[in-house]
Amino acid sequence: MKGQKIIDTVLRAIFLVSFLIASISVYSQKYILNRGTITFFSEATLEDIKADNEKVSSIFNVSTSEIAFSIPNSEFQFEKKLMQQHFNEKYMETDKYPRSTFSGKLLGFTITTPGEQLVKAVGKLTIHGVTKEVEVPGAVEVKSDGISMKAMFIVKLADHKIKIPQIMWQNIAEQVEVTVNLAYNPQ
Repeated sequence: MKGQKIIDTVLRAIFLVSFLIASISVYSQKYILNRGTITFFSEATLEDIKADNEKVSSIFNVSTSEIAFSIPNSEFQFEKKLMQQHFNEKYMETDKYPRSTFSGKLLGFTITTPGEQLVKAVGKLTIHGVTKEVEVPGAVEVKSDGISMKAMFIVKLADHKIKIPQIMWQNIAEQVEVTVNLAYNPQ
């Protein structure tokens, strides 16, 4: 009987410690990016262009709903190497503008609500050295082991002073579709 009381007490203590650790990790204020992909897609008359970038860095403060991410422009991977070269040299000028960034807040996010939440990211998006105020609808999913975010939005090249040579107007669209997929773990 005495042995059973000790076992029960130990089990309760283990449960309590496990619960506290889980609570601390869920309510930890800052989440860092575990993995992420930024993709852009351009549908043009002659050729579609798609590129992925998995070199995203980001932090998300769940207590303030503030988020920031940064991507090295030269890390976009294209199917064709010549597209990648033209992207870096002629359009994004990655030597001059090495990174694209976003900093802002998620509206409609609550860390205490598990499952998927529809949110809106509002803040400053900087591409090609030009900063614009944006509002981007998206979804955030709160899970026991972290947070994932998804969004899709349109970027007009002219808004960020990315010029398309007249000769290339059938190859490159005036706007691109950007898809964001981010997965965070507590810091």
